[in-house]
Amino acid sequence: MKASFPRRFSALTDIVTMTEAFFAGEGLDASLRPATDLCLEELFVNMVTYNTETKEPITIELQRHGQGIRAALTDRDVDRFDPRKVAPVDVELPLEQREPGGLGLYLVFKVADAVHYEYRERTSRITFTIEGKHD
Repeated sequence: MKASFPRRFSALTDIVTMTEAFFAGEGLDASLRPATDLCLEELFVNMVTYNTETKEPITIELQRHGQGIRAALTDRDVDRFDPRKVAPVDVELPLEQREPGGLGLYLVFKVADAVHYEYRERTSRITFTIEGKHD
């Protein structure tokens, strides 16, 4: 399943509707949906917030990956930003000592089983997988 979404936070409702339809259509374990929605939301919000130099829509592709899911977000006409290169958030620090930002990516890396990044010709693509149960 593939769809493009405008660079607006209000598009998150449509993204959740897309994942719901995908999970139902593929018969995937519904317990994987919260992690999938969390990763999609955090990555989409980051793209909208930080890639302000473009008006291009963000494309999301969902595909079955064994008993789990592989999702990709593609952002066009943007500068390179590899989320794997961001310094990890120190969640052990007291709140008053923490720097703002980075917690969303921290959560993505905690719940996704794998995160991959590609950048080519001003196109950024972040792919993550969430594994399902193996029988």
